[in-house]
Amino acid sequence: MRAMLLDEAGAKLRQTDVPIPVPAEEQVLLRVKACGICRTDLHVMDGDLPNPKYPLILGHEIVGVVVDKGDCVEQFYVGQRLGVPWLGHTCGTCRFCVSGRENLCDAALFTGYNLDGGFSEYTLVDQHYCFALPEIYSDAEAAPLLCAGLIGYRALVAAGDAKRLGIYGFGAAAHIITQVAKAQGREVYAFTKPGDAAGQHFAMQMGANWAGDSDLSPPQEMDAAIIFAPVGALIPQALRNVTKGGKVICAGIHMSDIPAFPYSILWGERTVCSIANLTRRDAEEFLDLAPKLGVKTEVQTFPLELANKAIDQLRQGKINGAAVLVMT
Repeated sequence: MRAMLLDEAGAKLRQTDVPIPVPAEEQVLLRVKACGICRTDLHVMDGDLPNPKYPLILGHEIVGVVVDKGDCVEQFYVGQRLGVPWLGHTCGTCRFCVSGRENLCDAALFTGYNLDGGFSEYTLVDQHYCFALPEIYSDAEAAPLLCAGLIGYRALVAAGDAKRLGIYGFGAAAHIITQVAKAQGREVYAFTKPGDAAGQHFAMQMGANWAGDSDLSPPQEMDAAIIFAPVGALIPQALRNVTKGGKVICAGIHMSDIPAFPYSILWGERTVCSIANLTRRDAEEFLDLAPKLGVKTEVQTFPLELANKAIDQLRQGKINGAAVLVMT
């Protein structure tokens, strides 16, 4: 099969042929139809995340069709379309797993990081960590739901009943979660890189009540803010813009260092927290909710062999919505 391999941190992806994997007892073999490109893929490529497997097939927003399965797989059938997210394995026995916090499992394995992912024509996945997908989404449209959607949903849940919600960094996750927040009756204030008029226009198209530069204050004090951009300096900026008792939620897997800030902007029972990975329950809830709320994904597609071009465009901020690799 064709695959795009990462050989080491800092390298471009290398197109090559590798053997089609064979499923073990608890695994399904998927013929990949589409795979989203997530900013986490950039962090893995850049060496920001420690100890990935090498060589590695990136990609953790996978949409594929079952073509083979292990002897113990009973819940899925050949020909069924499934989605594969970032979380690829947990131990099931640690204190985090048994308390419903499998996203924090110390023995967790992640798709496209510790496990080969979907930048290839076929991929293997544990039957317990893949999901049937809503039929209303095409393969390319469904792919961003599997990380941008899931991490965004977990961050939105962490925001509680916040009526006025700020979103810093308006990419794949933000454009999905803005739609969910608006359907729930919230106000959304979108922040982009200074001068990004196109990004701000896109945010307004997705339903934001206001969009502006990340160094500005919104027209209303916010109840919570979600930070998708991997920029530590946005934390004190967001704290200044949330009301007493408000929350700042960091939804990225990697972020630059947070600068020192005065205690006065944290005081008043404001809190800062992070979102780590996802749980299978998040996936079940969100994949059921998204079509009911009419969530749509904006995607720009690329063939597998142009993965490096797609990644460069994402890195340069030239993608509105989500970049998705499609198999031809």
